[in-house]
Amino acid sequence: MILFWSSLAASVLAVVGCGYLITAAIFVGRIARGRAPACPAATPAVSVLKPLHGDEPGLFDNLTSFCVQNYSGRMQIVCGVQDADDAVIAVVERLREVEADRDLDLVIEAKMHGLNRKVSNLVNMAPRIRHDVVVVADSDMRVNPDYLSRVVAALAEPGIGAVTCLYYGVGVTGIWARLGALIINAQFLPSVVVGLALGLARPCFGSTLALRSATLAEIGGFRPFADCLADDYAMGEALRAHGCKISIPPFAVAHICTQTSLRELWRQQLRWGRTIRSIDPPGYAGLIVSHALPWALIAALLGAGSMALLPATGIAAVAIACRMALLRRVESAYALPRQAYWLVPMCDLLSFAIFVFSFLSWQVSWKGRRFRMVAGGAWVADRGAH
Repeated sequence: MILFWSSLAASVLAVVGCGYLITAAIFVGRIARGRAPACPAATPAVSVLKPLHGDEPGLFDNLTSFCVQNYSGRMQIVCGVQDADDAVIAVVERLREVEADRDLDLVIEAKMHGLNRKVSNLVNMAPRIRHDVVVVADSDMRVNPDYLSRVVAALAEPGIGAVTCLYYGVGVTGIWARLGALIINAQFLPSVVVGLALGLARPCFGSTLALRSATLAEIGGFRPFADCLADDYAMGEALRAHGCKISIPPFAVAHICTQTSLRELWRQQLRWGRTIRSIDPPGYAGLIVSHALPWALIAALLGAGSMALLPATGIAAVAIACRMALLRRVESAYALPRQAYWLVPMCDLLSFAIFVFSFLSWQVSWKGRRFRMVAGGAWVADRGAH
């Protein structure tokens, strides 16, 4: 009897999860059709900051996409590296040769200002900023030629203090990268959209943070965030605390996924999960309803040999169909290439496992070092590396 009622409870969660997936598909369509800001009459000069570490797959194309913008204003690109022997320096030098007409600076400075190497890199790059509008974007982002125009247009809207962008995944190094992209497209992106639509999410992403240099100065520059793992979120909260409204335009940029093993994918997703859990515990716990397929399979397992088995099996099939429908809506809304629909069940099961394991500790692994999360997205160093 206990197994029967447990199976029934899991079935209810699965049904609720299917409803969540349908709701997410509706919201994705609405947000993607949102009003695009009109291009401003004047195009301000922009400094784009690209903190770099290592020659990751696709990096040259990622950086090139920022160089070939259809933007009429002046544009400066500042690349920052902390290790003088980093292979990424050769990529930047090659980019300088190919895009010789671009204003492209390279900062090589090893000084650390905190535990977060990316933020320390940004602190070192900041003195090179020459223009009024500053755009920070992670190295694994790839953008369309109209990206900068659309971001600046959003920043020019009345009352807007900063702009960030949604992002979708593109796998470039095999099945694990494709699975990582699928987790972003079928789960992470829709969850953010639902949070935005319901007024529950206050995101600020490393995909893009655009703001005026004066606004950056008001929050103390980059230095106050040098010990934050979730530096993008922390900067967003600091901006809001200073009365800035953060705009999210109705388009998304590409996050290039480069995982080459299950272990690498697991560590990255677990770090992301624990980071989100640290900055929004109730919202992250609420994602329990987003895992329709795993709950349906748990219901089927618990209901084996009883009359609960058949309904649970049917719900599992419906859950897969709902997830695929949501993925199709994301694919259509953001003009994505054909998605790996055959990986959807694996994606759902892996995501559920990561969700469960994310509650077991606060330890994360990033760039060969172990850290322990604390409340609010901060972290402290742990001993050893792995």
